[in-house]
Amino acid sequence: MNHHRLQTSTSQILKISLPIMLGSAAQNVIALVDSTFLYHYDEASFAAMGFIGVFYLVIAAMGFSISRGGQIWIARKMGEGSVLEVGRLFQTVFVVEGMVALLLFGVVKLFGPWMIRLFIDDPHLAELCNDYLQPRSYGIFFSYFGVALIALYTGIARTTFILVSTVILFSVNTILDYLFVFGIGGAPELGIAGAGWASTIAEAAAFVSFIVYMIFDHKIKDFRITSFLRFDPRMIGQILSTSNHLLWQTFFAMGSWVAFFGMVENMGQHALAISNLARMIYLVLSIPCWGLASGTNTIVSHFVGSRKRMAVKPLVWKIIWITLIMTWILAVPVVFFPKVTLYPILGKSDMSLLVQAQPTFYMLLAILSLFSIGGIYFNGLLGTGATGLGLRMQVIATVLYLIFIYVAIHFLHWPIYLVWSAELLYWGFLLGVSAYLLEKYRWTNYAPYQ
Repeated sequence: MNHHRLQTSTSQILKISLPIMLGSAAQNVIALVDSTFLYHYDEASFAAMGFIGVFYLVIAAMGFSISRGGQIWIARKMGEGSVLEVGRLFQTVFVVEGMVALLLFGVVKLFGPWMIRLFIDDPHLAELCNDYLQPRSYGIFFSYFGVALIALYTGIARTTFILVSTVILFSVNTILDYLFVFGIGGAPELGIAGAGWASTIAEAAAFVSFIVYMIFDHKIKDFRITSFLRFDPRMIGQILSTSNHLLWQTFFAMGSWVAFFGMVENMGQHALAISNLARMIYLVLSIPCWGLASGTNTIVSHFVGSRKRMAVKPLVWKIIWITLIMTWILAVPVVFFPKVTLYPILGKSDMSLLVQAQPTFYMLLAILSLFSIGGIYFNGLLGTGATGLGLRMQVIATVLYLIFIYVAIHFLHWPIYLVWSAELLYWGFLLGVSAYLLEKYRWTNYAPYQ
């Protein structure tokens, strides 16, 4: 199994992480495409997308968290050379994802409008949010099954088709948004509801393409993923034990964004629209951070399984520098010259929203720089298996984050760009604790911090 061994070379890190940058950011890509078309449709729909896009990201991210728990175990078994265990783990992840998807679909259908009104006071914005959520909810199944496939291919470090499926997702979503939002080519003009349908159909197309690829992929035959393997209930326990902490981390991390946009809505529809514009840019510019963080998770877990734990700290630092360089190359032109770089996508006669968002863009550069370091350190710690500790860290960071935002909006009455500085507090805390723990980690022992 030596041909499966991972190295710490820059090329190997990028080979694993580049496709994950898009694969792990699939939901971000969807939210970005939908927001771009709604930006050109009307400000109310664009502002509503700022909240409901994040709300749906929480649902989708829960499925991704379960898959990451499976990914960590699959990478660990690949490091140990346990091929059949990889197949059993994938089957278990697939079944668990389906069960959770069914549960959440029911919750959204029954309680979605009520949950929206908990955060959104404006009845028109709340109605627009629900118009998007109802058709979008059918995508939960394709999203959850899709991330199970991503967990397998990421865990075995064969990530190329993740990139292809994400391109399919992006392309189908873009075409259907154009048709359904504006009612082009005989299609009905559905506005924000059209964006919801476009995204769901795009996810279905990406999932089907992945299944077709797997059918013809002879390299995964050794895993016997289509065979009836001996069912081992302990695997559900293993995956859920790891994913449980990741799931709660996601809930607090993404849930804090829902609360953030809910509080920003109190500042008015225009402030919500500016924040959604900033969020769009943040989602794109943070793709290297998310992708390389997920790659860090995979490689660290693989090294722990291969008993190469002393290679973890040098690996983390190498990935930090790669992340910073890639992020700055992307971010600097956008932050300092938004009218030039964003005009092809967001250009229209009234550019006032872009001009008013400029101070927030400057804040984003500082946030992304801190995220590039803190996110890699934090995921390096998670890759060692210390997900319980990671959850406790994230709960504290989220509480500090929300208190900061509440005080900034309701007591200090700060402008929106200063409210965004809460992200600096969040990533700064995670960086400080993660860096300390990785330096003090008990590398001579097999058991990580819990």
